[in-house]
Amino acid sequence: MIKARVIVTLKNGVLDPQGKAIEGALGGLGFSSIGSVRQGKVFDVELDTADRAQAEAALEGMCERLLANTVIEDYSIAIT
Repeated sequence: MIKARVIVTLKNGVLDPQGKAIEGALGGLGFSSIGSVRQGKVFDVELDTADRAQAEAALEGMCERLLANTVIEDYSIAIT
């Protein structure tokens, strides 16, 4: 069993309205030292394999085909 964490974030330069809304809400709650906020997604995935290379290839495919919109999002994969 291999466990991995996939983090998907908007690419730099892509408008992030949710991040802006969170930034404003934090300011409204009194957190005045906020510079900026960008939001993203986290996926914890368990793969039923012991082959790390196979797991990496499968995770790349998952990201490219479903988990990330690669036109506007970047992703990173960490296998634990």
